[in-house]
Amino acid sequence: MTLDHMKAFRASVLLLCVIICGNVLCPVGAFLYNNRYAGDQVFRIIPSNDEEVQALKKILGPLKVDFWQPNSVSLICHNATVDVHVKSNDTRGLHARLKQEHIHYRVFISNLQKEIEKETGYRYSRKRRSESQYDYEVYHSLDEIQSWMYEMNRTHPDLVDVFSIGKSYEGRPLCVLQLGKRSRPHKKAVWIDCGVHAREWIGPAFCQWFVKEAINSYRYDSGMRRLLNHLNFYVMPVFNVDGYQFSWTTDRFWRKTRSKNHKFHCRGVDANRNWKVKWCDEGASSHPCDDTYCGPFPESEPEVKAVAKFLRKHRKRVKAYISIHAYAQMLLYPYSYKYATIPNFNCVESAAQNAVTALYSAYGVKYRYGPASTTLYVSSGSSIDWAYRNGIPYAFAFELRDTGYFGFLLPESLINPTCTETMRAVKAIASGLLKKCDETDRDRFSRI
Repeated sequence: MTLDHMKAFRASVLLLCVIICGNVLCPVGAFLYNNRYAGDQVFRIIPSNDEEVQALKKILGPLKVDFWQPNSVSLICHNATVDVHVKSNDTRGLHARLKQEHIHYRVFISNLQKEIEKETGYRYSRKRRSESQYDYEVYHSLDEIQSWMYEMNRTHPDLVDVFSIGKSYEGRPLCVLQLGKRSRPHKKAVWIDCGVHAREWIGPAFCQWFVKEAINSYRYDSGMRRLLNHLNFYVMPVFNVDGYQFSWTTDRFWRKTRSKNHKFHCRGVDANRNWKVKWCDEGASSHPCDDTYCGPFPESEPEVKAVAKFLRKHRKRVKAYISIHAYAQMLLYPYSYKYATIPNFNCVESAAQNAVTALYSAYGVKYRYGPASTTLYVSSGSSIDWAYRNGIPYAFAFELRDTGYFGFLLPESLINPTCTETMRAVKAIASGLLKKCDETDRDRFSRI
């Protein structure tokens, strides 16, 4: 073999190695998100009395921890689970302080980077194998989701329409999908939004699943056909488009929007603390660096403002507002901001009970349900309180799987069962709208 032939052969082998390495899973591994979560841990802490609550607040307050649940240090209470993501440099010190105070805890994620790699490892190979058919059992990027929306409109024009209600801070379209037969333009409507908090990827996965299942079952499922014939569904798969993109590419556990706060280096607002009802009161923060930052003023975020404007415009038709979140396995309804009973409590409570019963029938997964203030915690500026205050009689927030074993890293293998059971719950709520509930009196809501 001549020298030139040897060089050509080596070059061919090198090219082949590059091609092979480019198709294996290694690049997704060790340097995902620049390896920023290596050695980070997630602690589960359960203070058993008020003394432990106060001690835990003093311990966690000065640390830069990422609260998974509850949303902030101020919401810690006794006998309630506290899940916190702790940077690797702070884990040893936190172990020591908790032991010193005799506060019960355990570490349920010992190396967060490895768990992210498990969640992400097979995504790219599966997407390559399914280019000709959209895969609903993987998490998708924002571009993929928005392209999917227009493809659904193209292939099912009789049932699906897509439109934008505005633009995000970074200029991305805020896309909404309208699902339902167009023969009756003034039908009752249901609003469903997902992805309000960027790191809750199971939300956008559910919104896509809901649309797919509704369309596929329209011809053979008389119940779904009745819903789509008599109701319109406005589905927003990704509410917080900038934050979701940032979570996808830069910071997996980013929660907020990406709007600029000029006075601070921190960026973004908790989009579920930016609504007008009791804005920036209990359960929200006025400091831009906090995850529960309520924003400089109500509806300061273009995403919140656009959705609020759309819902006000269609308030006479929208009968139900459903917001999909994670995690805790709960179905919540107003009030969030105070301990009080809503005027149409019996109707809403019955709808919630029917929904969790339908959900349970799929795989036996139990959900708690009730007013957000008593079932979860008191929090101001929430979208369900705003929707209810603006005349939408049924306002719900789902907290999907799980209860903390995976937390925000719900694996793709659980997309199917999670979405299947949640589909039954949402379908139950929507079906209830076609029946009359005597307590529902729209005029009463405007005075709340």
